[in-house]
Amino acid sequence: MRPAKGEKHWVIPDGYIPPTSAGSLESHESVCVLNVSSEEALLNFTIYFEDREPLEDILVVVPARRTKHIRTSSLNKEGTPIPVGVPYAIEVRSDIPVIVQYSRLDATQAENALMSVVAYPVK
Repeated sequence: MRPAKGEKHWVIPDGYIPPTSAGSLESHESVCVLNVSSEEALLNFTIYFEDREPLEDILVVVPARRTKHIRTSSLNKEGTPIPVGVPYAIEVRSDIPVIVQYSRLDATQAENALMSVVAYPVK
């Protein structure tokens, strides 16, 4: 039995799906989750906006002893996706401790930019 590592509550305050892409790469964001435990992790995402109500209770499963790269453009609540070109924030709650990283590829111009950070663990 492998114990869980990380935290159960994570926050990513700066979310933004670039609305355009140039060249062969697509602009996108990913929430990367590492689950080192012998049991699956049940994640609950809440997406917060500046000018509208949050998208709540978006469920994602990360299998035991696996990593999962979750494109934020794939997250939706009852068919309502995160809109492109709109700032937002992400809250991730897990039933067991996990490690969360956030990455954005901005391919809106020929000089691509890649940003990757560990999310903020709430203790």
